[in-house]
Amino acid sequence: MNRPLPEPKVHPVKPFQGCYTAIVTPFTPDGRSVHRENLAAQIAVQIEAGVAGIVPCGTTGESPTLSESEHQLVVETAVKLAKPRGVTVIAGAGSNSTAHAVHLHQLVHRLGADAALQVSPYYNKPSQEGLYRHFMTVADSAPLPIMLYNIPGRCGVAILPETIERLSKHPNIVAVKEATGSMDSASEIRQRCGITILSGDDSLTLSFAAVGSVGVVSVLSNIVPGRVRALCDAFLSDRFADARRIHGELFALARGLLTIDTNPQPLKCAMELLGRDTGALRLPMVALAEARREQVRQLLHACGLLGAGAVAKAAARSPEPGA
Repeated sequence: MNRPLPEPKVHPVKPFQGCYTAIVTPFTPDGRSVHRENLAAQIAVQIEAGVAGIVPCGTTGESPTLSESEHQLVVETAVKLAKPRGVTVIAGAGSNSTAHAVHLHQLVHRLGADAALQVSPYYNKPSQEGLYRHFMTVADSAPLPIMLYNIPGRCGVAILPETIERLSKHPNIVAVKEATGSMDSASEIRQRCGITILSGDDSLTLSFAAVGSVGVVSVLSNIVPGRVRALCDAFLSDRFADARRIHGELFALARGLLTIDTNPQPLKCAMELLGRDTGALRLPMVALAEARREQVRQLLHACGLLGAGAVAKAAARSPEPGA
Protein backbone atom coordinates (compact mmCIF):
# COMPACT_ATOMS: atom_id res chain seq x y z
CA MET A 1 0.00 0.00 0.00
CA ASN A 2 1.32 3.47 -0.86
CA ARG A 3 2.23 5.72 2.05
CA PRO A 4 0.16 8.90 2.68
CA LEU A 5 1.54 11.82 0.70
CA PRO A 6 2.24 15.33 1.97
CA GLU A 7 0.05 18.23 0.89
CA PRO A 8 1.16 19.66 -2.45
CA LYS A 9 2.98 22.97 -2.62
CA VAL A 10 3.23 25.49 -5.43
CA HIS A 11 6.54 24.98 -7.23
CA PRO A 12 8.37 28.06 -8.52
CA VAL A 13 9.46 27.69 -12.13
CA LYS A 14 13.20 27.03 -12.35
CA PRO A 15 15.26 27.76 -15.44
CA PHE A 16 16.27 24.50 -17.09
CA GLN A 17 19.73 24.51 -18.61
CA GLY A 18 22.79 22.28 -18.48
CA CYS A 19 23.07 18.53 -17.96
CA TYR A 20 20.08 16.54 -16.72
CA THR A 21 20.75 12.83 -16.30
CA ALA A 22 18.00 10.41 -17.29
CA ILE A 23 18.93 7.97 -14.54
CA VAL A 24 18.53 4.21 -14.80
CA THR A 25 16.35 2.37 -12.34
CA PRO A 26 18.66 -0.22 -10.77
CA PHE A 27 17.09 -3.59 -10.01
CA THR A 28 18.12 -6.45 -7.79
CA PRO A 29 19.89 -9.25 -9.73
CA ASP A 30 16.61 -11.15 -10.21
CA GLY A 31 14.89 -7.98 -11.48
CA ARG A 32 12.07 -8.28 -9.00
CA SER A 33 12.75 -5.20 -6.90
CA VAL A 34 14.32 -1.77 -7.12
CA HIS A 35 17.88 -1.93 -5.77
CA ARG A 36 17.67 0.90 -3.26
CA GLU A 37 21.37 1.00 -2.41
CA ASN A 38 22.40 1.19 -6.06
CA LEU A 39 19.78 3.87 -6.71
CA ALA A 40 21.17 5.99 -3.88
CA ALA A 41 24.72 5.42 -5.14
CA GLN A 42 23.78 6.43 -8.68
CA ILE A 43 22.17 9.63 -7.43
CA ALA A 44 25.25 10.36 -5.32
CA VAL A 45 27.48 10.07 -8.40
CA GLN A 46 25.32 12.63 -10.19
CA ILE A 47 25.34 15.02 -7.25
CA GLU A 48 29.11 14.85 -6.88
CA ALA A 49 29.57 15.52 -10.60
CA GLY A 50 27.54 18.71 -10.28
CA VAL A 51 24.84 17.99 -12.86
CA ALA A 52 21.96 20.44 -13.04
CA GLY A 53 19.36 17.77 -12.47
CA ILE A 54 18.26 14.17 -12.63
CA VAL A 55 15.29 12.67 -14.45
CA PRO A 56 13.97 9.53 -12.75
CA CYS A 57 11.29 7.26 -14.22
CA GLY A 58 11.84 8.12 -17.87
CA THR A 59 12.57 5.83 -20.81
CA THR A 60 16.06 5.09 -19.48
CA GLY A 61 14.52 4.38 -16.07
CA GLU A 62 12.27 1.65 -17.57
CA SER A 63 9.16 3.45 -16.36
CA PRO A 64 6.73 1.21 -18.30
CA THR A 65 7.71 -1.76 -16.12
CA LEU A 66 7.59 0.02 -12.75
CA SER A 67 4.63 -0.49 -10.46
CA GLU A 68 3.11 2.67 -9.03
CA SER A 69 4.67 1.97 -5.62
CA GLU A 70 8.08 1.57 -7.29
CA HIS A 71 7.54 4.77 -9.27
CA GLN A 72 6.77 6.53 -6.01
CA LEU A 73 9.83 5.01 -4.31
CA VAL A 74 12.21 6.13 -7.08
CA VAL A 75 10.85 9.68 -7.18
CA GLU A 76 10.81 9.95 -3.37
CA THR A 77 14.43 8.79 -3.21
CA ALA A 78 15.49 11.27 -5.88
CA VAL A 79 13.72 14.14 -4.12
CA LYS A 80 15.11 13.18 -0.70
CA LEU A 81 18.72 12.84 -1.84
CA ALA A 82 19.08 15.31 -4.70
CA LYS A 83 16.97 18.36 -3.87
CA PRO A 84 18.78 19.25 -0.60
CA ARG A 85 22.02 19.33 -2.64
CA GLY A 86 20.57 21.78 -5.16
CA VAL A 87 20.00 19.18 -7.89
CA THR A 88 16.71 19.58 -9.77
CA VAL A 89 14.39 16.57 -9.99
CA ILE A 90 12.29 16.26 -13.16
CA ALA A 91 10.15 13.18 -12.63
CA GLY A 92 8.74 11.09 -15.46
CA ALA A 93 4.95 11.14 -15.20
CA GLY A 94 3.64 10.47 -18.70
CA SER A 95 1.11 8.00 -20.01
CA ASN A 96 -0.88 7.31 -23.16
CA SER A 97 -4.01 7.68 -21.04
CA THR A 98 -4.67 11.33 -20.23
CA ALA A 99 -6.42 10.40 -16.97
CA HIS A 100 -3.43 8.29 -15.88
CA ALA A 101 -0.98 11.03 -16.90
CA VAL A 102 -2.94 13.46 -14.71
CA HIS A 103 -2.78 10.96 -11.83
CA LEU A 104 1.00 10.53 -12.15
CA HIS A 105 1.50 14.27 -12.61
CA GLN A 106 -0.34 15.01 -9.38
CA LEU A 107 1.56 12.19 -7.65
CA VAL A 108 5.03 13.52 -8.48
CA HIS A 109 3.85 17.02 -7.59
CA ARG A 110 2.86 15.82 -4.11
CA LEU A 111 6.16 13.95 -3.79
CA GLY A 112 8.07 17.21 -4.24
CA ALA A 113 9.49 16.93 -7.76
CA ASP A 114 10.59 20.25 -9.28
CA ALA A 115 8.97 19.43 -12.61
CA ALA A 116 7.44 16.57 -14.57
CA LEU A 117 8.56 15.02 -17.84
CA GLN A 118 5.44 14.44 -19.95
CA VAL A 119 5.90 12.19 -22.96
CA SER A 120 3.62 12.13 -26.00
CA PRO A 121 0.89 9.52 -25.73
CA TYR A 122 2.31 6.40 -27.37
CA TYR A 123 0.64 3.61 -29.38
CA ASN A 124 -2.70 5.43 -29.80
CA LYS A 125 -1.13 8.06 -32.16
CA PRO A 126 -3.33 11.09 -31.44
CA SER A 127 -3.75 14.01 -33.82
CA GLN A 128 -2.05 17.34 -33.09
CA GLU A 129 -5.30 18.57 -31.56
CA GLY A 130 -5.41 15.45 -29.39
CA LEU A 131 -1.83 16.06 -28.26
CA TYR A 132 -2.66 19.68 -27.48
CA ARG A 133 -5.70 18.78 -25.38
CA HIS A 134 -3.79 15.97 -23.61
CA PHE A 135 -0.93 18.18 -22.48
CA MET A 136 -3.19 21.12 -21.60
CA THR A 137 -5.32 18.85 -19.41
CA VAL A 138 -2.24 17.58 -17.60
CA ALA A 139 -0.86 21.11 -17.22
CA ASP A 140 -4.13 22.31 -15.71
CA SER A 141 -4.14 19.50 -13.12
CA ALA A 142 -1.32 20.74 -10.84
CA PRO A 143 0.87 23.84 -10.42
CA LEU A 144 3.96 21.94 -11.54
CA PRO A 145 6.29 22.89 -14.42
CA ILE A 146 6.20 20.52 -17.40
CA MET A 147 8.96 19.48 -19.75
CA LEU A 148 7.37 18.03 -22.88
CA TYR A 149 9.07 14.91 -24.24
CA ASN A 150 9.01 14.85 -28.04
CA ILE A 151 10.21 11.42 -29.18
CA PRO A 152 8.31 10.22 -32.26
CA GLY A 153 10.60 7.19 -32.69
CA ARG A 154 9.08 5.65 -29.57
CA CYS A 155 5.63 7.24 -29.63
CA GLY A 156 4.68 7.04 -33.30
CA VAL A 157 3.79 10.73 -33.45
CA ALA A 158 5.75 13.98 -33.14
CA ILE A 159 4.60 17.10 -31.35
CA LEU A 160 4.91 19.52 -34.26
CA PRO A 161 6.50 22.94 -33.74
CA GLU A 162 3.18 24.72 -34.21
CA THR A 163 1.63 22.57 -31.46
CA ILE A 164 4.56 23.27 -29.14
CA GLU A 165 4.04 26.97 -29.83
CA ARG A 166 0.40 26.67 -28.75
CA LEU A 167 1.33 24.65 -25.66
CA SER A 168 4.05 27.11 -24.63
CA LYS A 169 1.36 29.68 -23.87
CA HIS A 170 0.35 27.64 -20.81
CA PRO A 171 2.33 28.98 -17.82
CA ASN A 172 3.15 25.47 -16.59
CA ILE A 173 4.58 24.20 -19.91
CA VAL A 174 8.09 25.58 -19.82
CA ALA A 175 10.47 23.24 -21.66
CA VAL A 176 10.74 20.51 -24.28
CA LYS A 177 13.08 17.55 -24.47
CA GLU A 178 13.53 17.45 -28.23
CA ALA A 179 14.38 13.86 -29.20
CA THR A 180 13.25 14.06 -32.81
CA GLY A 181 16.83 14.11 -34.08
CA SER A 182 15.72 16.96 -36.32
CA MET A 183 17.61 20.24 -36.47
CA ASP A 184 14.74 21.62 -38.53
CA SER A 185 12.24 20.86 -35.77
CA ALA A 186 14.43 22.43 -33.07
CA SER A 187 15.08 25.48 -35.26
CA GLU A 188 11.39 26.02 -35.99
CA ILE A 189 10.45 25.65 -32.33
CA ARG A 190 12.98 28.32 -31.42
CA GLN A 191 11.70 30.65 -34.14
CA ARG A 192 8.09 30.18 -33.11
CA CYS A 193 8.32 30.60 -29.32
CA GLY A 194 10.57 31.04 -26.32
CA ILE A 195 10.06 27.62 -24.71
CA THR A 196 13.28 26.15 -23.28
CA ILE A 197 14.73 23.49 -25.58
CA LEU A 198 16.96 20.65 -24.38
CA SER A 199 18.45 18.00 -26.61
CA GLY A 200 17.14 14.48 -26.13
CA ASP A 201 20.02 12.88 -28.03
CA ASP A 202 23.55 12.86 -26.61
CA SER A 203 25.26 12.85 -29.98
CA LEU A 204 23.32 16.00 -31.00
CA THR A 205 23.75 18.06 -27.83
CA LEU A 206 26.26 20.46 -29.34
CA SER A 207 24.46 20.61 -32.69
CA PHE A 208 21.18 21.56 -31.01
CA ALA A 209 22.97 24.25 -28.99
CA ALA A 210 23.73 25.98 -32.28
CA VAL A 211 20.00 26.53 -32.86
CA GLY A 212 19.02 27.50 -29.33
CA SER A 213 19.07 24.45 -27.06
CA VAL A 214 20.46 25.14 -23.59
CA GLY A 215 21.28 21.65 -22.41
CA VAL A 216 20.57 17.94 -22.64
CA VAL A 217 18.56 15.25 -20.96
CA SER A 218 21.37 12.76 -21.15
CA VAL A 219 21.73 8.99 -21.18
CA LEU A 220 25.51 9.22 -21.45
CA SER A 221 25.84 11.14 -18.19
CA ASN A 222 24.85 8.02 -16.28
CA ILE A 223 28.46 7.00 -16.99
CA VAL A 224 30.38 10.27 -17.47
CA PRO A 225 28.33 13.01 -15.81
CA GLY A 226 31.31 15.29 -15.30
CA ARG A 227 32.16 15.28 -19.01
CA VAL A 228 28.59 15.91 -20.16
CA ARG A 229 28.35 18.73 -17.65
CA ALA A 230 31.62 20.15 -18.99
CA LEU A 231 30.22 20.04 -22.54
CA CYS A 232 27.13 22.01 -21.49
CA ASP A 233 29.14 24.46 -19.41
CA ALA A 234 31.41 25.10 -22.38
CA PHE A 235 28.74 26.01 -24.92
CA LEU A 236 26.66 27.90 -22.35
CA SER A 237 29.67 30.13 -21.70
CA ASP A 238 30.42 30.53 -25.44
CA ARG A 239 33.59 28.40 -25.28
CA PHE A 240 32.76 26.57 -28.48
CA ALA A 241 36.29 25.36 -29.19
CA ASP A 242 36.24 23.56 -25.83
CA ALA A 243 32.73 22.30 -26.54
CA ARG A 244 33.76 20.86 -29.91
CA ARG A 245 36.73 19.08 -28.31
CA ILE A 246 34.60 17.54 -25.55
CA HIS A 247 31.94 16.57 -28.08
CA GLY A 248 34.61 14.79 -30.09
CA GLU A 249 35.77 12.89 -27.02
CA LEU A 250 32.23 11.77 -26.19
CA PHE A 251 30.81 11.16 -29.66
CA ALA A 252 31.78 7.49 -30.14
CA LEU A 253 30.51 6.55 -26.70
CA ALA A 254 27.27 8.51 -27.13
CA ARG A 255 26.51 7.02 -30.53
CA GLY A 256 27.58 3.51 -29.53
CA LEU A 257 25.48 3.25 -26.39
CA LEU A 258 22.38 4.34 -28.29
CA THR A 259 22.85 2.27 -31.46
CA ILE A 260 24.25 -1.09 -30.32
CA ASP A 261 20.75 -1.96 -29.12
CA THR A 262 17.66 -0.34 -27.65
CA ASN A 263 18.24 1.99 -24.69
CA PRO A 264 18.72 1.20 -21.80
CA GLN A 265 20.04 -2.26 -22.67
CA PRO A 266 23.56 -1.17 -23.74
CA LEU A 267 23.72 1.41 -20.93
CA LYS A 268 22.90 -1.11 -18.23
CA CYS A 269 25.43 -3.51 -19.72
CA ALA A 270 28.06 -0.76 -19.58
CA MET A 271 27.20 0.12 -16.00
CA GLU A 272 27.44 -3.54 -15.01
CA LEU A 273 30.88 -3.80 -16.64
CA LEU A 274 31.92 -0.67 -14.73
CA GLY A 275 30.75 -2.19 -11.45
CA ARG A 276 27.92 0.29 -10.95
CA ASP A 277 24.80 -1.81 -11.63
CA THR A 278 23.61 -5.40 -11.53
CA GLY A 279 22.73 -5.13 -15.22
CA ALA A 280 19.25 -6.52 -14.51
CA LEU A 281 16.44 -5.47 -16.84
CA ARG A 282 12.75 -6.23 -16.92
CA LEU A 283 10.96 -7.85 -19.81
CA PRO A 284 10.50 -6.96 -22.56
CA MET A 285 14.01 -5.49 -22.15
CA VAL A 286 16.65 -8.26 -22.11
CA ALA A 287 20.37 -8.55 -21.51
CA LEU A 288 22.56 -8.07 -24.57
CA ALA A 289 23.71 -11.08 -26.57
CA GLU A 290 27.38 -11.85 -25.96
CA ALA A 291 28.50 -10.34 -29.29
CA ARG A 292 26.85 -7.02 -28.45
CA ARG A 293 28.09 -7.18 -24.88
CA GLU A 294 31.59 -7.47 -26.31
CA GLN A 295 30.92 -4.39 -28.45
CA VAL A 296 30.07 -2.45 -25.30
CA ARG A 297 33.18 -3.75 -23.57
CA GLN A 298 35.38 -2.71 -26.48
CA LEU A 299 33.72 0.70 -26.59
CA LEU A 300 34.44 1.29 -22.91
CA HIS A 301 38.05 0.20 -23.39
CA ALA A 302 38.47 2.49 -26.40
CA CYS A 303 37.14 5.43 -24.38
CA GLY A 304 39.47 4.69 -21.46
CA LEU A 305 36.68 3.81 -19.04
CA LEU A 306 37.76 0.24 -18.27
CA GLY A 307 41.03 -0.37 -16.46
CA ALA A 308 42.71 0.43 -13.17
CA GLY A 309 41.33 3.61 -11.66
CA ALA A 310 39.27 4.47 -14.74
CA VAL A 311 35.81 3.97 -13.24
CA ALA A 312 36.05 6.58 -10.50
CA LYS A 313 37.78 9.01 -12.84
CA ALA A 314 35.05 8.67 -15.46
CA ALA A 315 32.19 9.02 -13.00
CA ALA A 316 33.42 12.06 -11.12
CA ARG A 317 35.79 13.86 -13.45
CA SER A 318 35.73 17.59 -12.78
CA PRO A 319 34.44 20.11 -15.34
CA GLU A 320 36.83 22.03 -17.54
CA PRO A 321 38.73 24.90 -15.89
CA GLY A 322 36.71 28.08 -16.11
CA ALA A 323 33.45 26.21 -16.58
